[in-house]
Amino acid sequence: MAILAFAYALVAYLGFLLVSVYAIGFVGGFVVPKTIDGPQTFSLVQAIAIDLGLVLLFGVQHSVMARQRFKRLWVRWIPESIERSTYVVCSSLALAACFYFWRPIAGALWEVPPPWSGVLWGGYALGWLVLMLSSFMISHAELFGLKQAWLALCRRPMQAQPFRIRWLYKLVRHPIMLGFLMTFWLTPVMSLGHLVFSMGMTAYILIGLYFEEKDLVAAIGDDYLAYQAQVPKLLPWTRQ
Repeated sequence: MAILAFAYALVAYLGFLLVSVYAIGFVGGFVVPKTIDGPQTFSLVQAIAIDLGLVLLFGVQHSVMARQRFKRLWVRWIPESIERSTYVVCSSLALAACFYFWRPIAGALWEVPPPWSGVLWGGYALGWLVLMLSSFMISHAELFGLKQAWLALCRRPMQAQPFRIRWLYKLVRHPIMLGFLMTFWLTPVMSLGHLVFSMGMTAYILIGLYFEEKDLVAAIGDDYLAYQAQVPKLLPWTRQ
């Protein structure tokens, strides 16, 4: 059973990587078969309703399954060693559905010409780099379920890690989400469809972080409260 659980965790992680690579092209508008922009085939109202529904689907799944109350119920049905991997699978499927069923909306709000467009593309690439590096500054393997399945395979208990503040986490409390925001908004061409996507995902991030920080305060206590008082949530060098 532990071998199957670890194989499941590996497949879940590889699926996440595939969806993540597709997301780079989808949001950036290059390479992949379907991107955030394209010919508008639905009416404006229909397209906005579908697109916001897809963002809501992802946001609800991603936030609800991350809550401790849901996890306590969930592990009654599945082994605890694959709880995080199952979360990764569901998140990847929700994001893949968002890409597949997305309805482009025509109309550009801004188009930035060279050389400033290159600056925005650089910021877009930096956003992906920030969120990737940030995951390794905590525990990449634990974040995506590999560590849990590996420890179960080795018959070793999962131990709570001490609260430590590293690198980008000294600038903002949620550098992964900062990276996502950079990828959403730093674009040389902002179409109406891209705006709907960016606003919807930004709203999800802000709402999700509210509940995540409540969980972190409950789990860590005074140390996290002190961290909140010292380090901004998303924007570096902003005052609390």
